[in-house]
Amino acid sequence: MTVGPTGGSRPTRAGLCVVIAGGGTAGHIEPALALADAVRRLRPDARVVALGTERGLEKTIVPARGYPLEMIPPVPMPRKPNVDLLKLPLKVRAAIKTTREVLDRVQADVVVGFGGYVALPAYLAARGRVPIVVHEANAKAGLANKVGARFAERVAAAVGDSGLTDAEIIGMPLRESIINLDRASLRARAREFFGLDPHAPTLLVFGGSQGARSINSAVSGAARELAEAGIGVLHAHGPKNTLAVQEVPGAPRYATVPYLERMDLAYAAADAALCRSGAMTVAEVSAVGLPAVYVPLPYGNGEQALNARPVVANGGAILVDDADLTPAKVVELVVPMLTEHRRLVDMSVAARGAGHREAADVLARMVLTAAAKGRR
Repeated sequence: MTVGPTGGSRPTRAGLCVVIAGGGTAGHIEPALALADAVRRLRPDARVVALGTERGLEKTIVPARGYPLEMIPPVPMPRKPNVDLLKLPLKVRAAIKTTREVLDRVQADVVVGFGGYVALPAYLAARGRVPIVVHEANAKAGLANKVGARFAERVAAAVGDSGLTDAEIIGMPLRESIINLDRASLRARAREFFGLDPHAPTLLVFGGSQGARSINSAVSGAARELAEAGIGVLHAHGPKNTLAVQEVPGAPRYATVPYLERMDLAYAAADAALCRSGAMTVAEVSAVGLPAVYVPLPYGNGEQALNARPVVANGGAILVDDADLTPAKVVELVVPMLTEHRRLVDMSVAARGAGHREAADVLARMVLTAAAKGRR
């Protein structure tokens, strides 16, 4: 214990502590954990503590990655100002109280928020007490990050025009296992792991952790034409969906799985991807150099289409509306992409060129600078 200026005692100041607030979905959790890993690389002595709720994916993901998780009450955020916003004050007040108790107990030096219902109480609890850094992953900032950015020490964004004034464009923080993925050296192992043809051009298909029925239907409906073109497929259809695809004798395999636990091997096995365009998906697919057909989720405020546009503009991907995705459209787009080698190589280079592979370290340095100021 140490003695304060008024004679009272207070706990001895512990080592540097970074609190990350990115719960709910993988799109919030993964960049938060990538930042946590980068902080540990740069400052091995630093403590990183995550905030989360009982209802979010962070409940299992964060402890599995080796970080302590402090639970706070959830504050679901309306996507737009509406009547639901009027119901927030009581929930927010309770969450702020709990979060302040956590920040005091862990002796937080900086709070880093990634949006969503964990970030808002974190920002409000830290305001005026602990420096705040905000990272916006999507092309359109959500309400929580718009609030946090108003009193943050630093504001970063994955892409431009997110709606956060003066945000520094740094890209999406990604795991080292993705940034350093050597697809070529892993290809043989990855193809064997999924039971794929070792030499055929291969399409990776997925629609998020729960799958996407429109993608499932369109790609499986094109199975015969893809097989006849000599294209193999690795298709993650989602744990709640089923997919029956008739094999074509002598053709490359169309492999189906409910979920991809080894995304590194899935990326290594593939030559191109057809998938949704969530911010994390676009960042990872681009970072590993996979050409892609992006099919934005047809709901929300259109941010998935905006997420993909920089890569499309750079020549590394094609964008197609969900309503236009038919088996015929899959054949029209995928067969030329995967059977024209020069085009595949050019799109791969363009995809990698659209990314920010150093984003996690850049954000970690921003966070550590803010934390140092807070300790003065």
